[in-house]
Amino acid sequence: MKIAEILSPERVAHGHTFTSKKKALEELSSLLARGVPGVQAADILTSLSAREKLGSTGLGHGVAIPHGRMAGVSQSVGAFMRLKHPLDYDAHDGQPVDLIFGLLVPQGATETHLKHLAAIAEMFSDTAFCQQARAAADEGALYKLISAHTPAS
Repeated sequence: MKIAEILSPERVAHGHTFTSKKKALEELSSLLARGVPGVQAADILTSLSAREKLGSTGLGHGVAIPHGRMAGVSQSVGAFMRLKHPLDYDAHDGQPVDLIFGLLVPQGATETHLKHLAAIAEMFSDTAFCQQARAAADEGALYKLISAHTPAS
């Protein structure tokens, strides 16, 4: 699965500064809502927050992948934010997060959800890729980098 299938340039942001994980999830929800007509950002936030209550989606090494399943979503949608300043995210390694990829999938799409999560996690487990994402000049460069990524499998 190529990440470009679920991401679009208008759902990529960089340079934000947030004072809390909740504020970051609010902005991520707004970005995701751009790809899901008829679904409100507040409802997306509820889905992402419910998943976070089960355990942090902070993977470690400055990366988080907040995700959720929702009724009313017909296909998977992704959004990406690179933060200006790393944020305490309760990540498993205790490190602050500055790369956040949000994923929203249809309510019943368990297998698709897992495949997308695996592809995103694989992409962000590549140290060189993360360095390039942190060095990208703007949203366009970030989108180009992420959409060009090809999974190993």
